[in-house]
Amino acid sequence: MALSQQTLDHLLEAESHLRAAVRSAAMNEKPMVITQLSQLLMDVEHVKQFEHLQDIVDAELKKRDS
Repeated sequence: MALSQQTLDHLLEAESHLRAAVRSAAMNEKPMVITQLSQLLMDVEHVKQFEHLQDIVDAELKKRDS
């Protein structure tokens, strides 16, 4: 099942805030802070990708079982 629209909206908002934090950190923070913020941003993206891939796998399994 795909992410609900509400969950997706929150993830997109979080992504937006994290991108802004990375931009700010690039000028003001130590590299480790930038690395950690970037990792969080990638983790949000991975959640979206994983959910999409899970939907594909589930659809294929349903096809095989039918």
